[in-house]
Amino acid sequence: MNIRMTTTGLIILVLACALPAPAQQPVSAEYMIGAKDLLEISVLGVQEINKLVVRVSEEGRITLPLLGEVEVGNLTKFEVEKKLAGLAGQKVVLNPQVTVHILEYLSRRVSVVGAVGKPGPFELLGRQTVLSVLSEAGGLTRDAGEEIILIRQLPAGDSRAIRIPIDDLFVKGDPKVNLVLEPGDVINVPIDKVVIVYVFGQVRNPGALQVKKSSIPTLTQAIAQAGGFTDRANRKRVQIRRKDASGKELEINVNVRNILKGKIKDIPLKVNDTIYVPESLL
Repeated sequence: MNIRMTTTGLIILVLACALPAPAQQPVSAEYMIGAKDLLEISVLGVQEINKLVVRVSEEGRITLPLLGEVEVGNLTKFEVEKKLAGLAGQKVVLNPQVTVHILEYLSRRVSVVGAVGKPGPFELLGRQTVLSVLSEAGGLTRDAGEEIILIRQLPAGDSRAIRIPIDDLFVKGDPKVNLVLEPGDVINVPIDKVVIVYVFGQVRNPGALQVKKSSIPTLTQAIAQAGGFTDRANRKRVQIRRKDASGKELEINVNVRNILKGKIKDIPLKVNDTIYVPESLL
């Protein structure tokens, strides 16, 4: 089970079972065959073309024994059957019976990469959206970031990045961000690395806090996540220890009471910071 905490404090169960995988959709009779699709072609009574498997070229053509090169790009399977029947009737056999099966729909694929259960290419069979394909990809993993990036190829050869907030998609269920996918789309779920902040001394649950790199807590938030101050904590002399770019250790002393009173701003923490809350002498 993959569980992730959003910035709104809600827990999302992002699973293939939480978002039921859509049933395999029947391919529309209007599906247009394209480059790299894999076809199986049979002409009844013609041994050379019996369950013959051919790949559509980048130019939208196939080459068959006895019939030669045939243009099939942007035709439906029924149109291809009709076209091949006409050619076979002229060259090979009277009243030919032709069947065409599409084995692979490579011209209508999208790719899912990043923090998902099963990254890889997925065929677009019928109308599919970001949510339905993420479900097929096994849902989001624990280390998923706060947004999804949909990379779409434009007709001129350029690409466009569409950013989709995960909260809008999964929590709010905003239909405007559950985009219908197009062939060639890439769904990228960036990984939000888990980092460590340490809190020791006079807090109720001292130790290492595992947090997302994109949402490292402030000083008071980290203390709260560590259970808050004990009754013996010296709130006036809390220390933040961190290393600068050269590796030198720095020590920052903070009066947390002044933060809580609004006299000074809270302190943003950095990766591997150590917070030490000393004991009050009184």
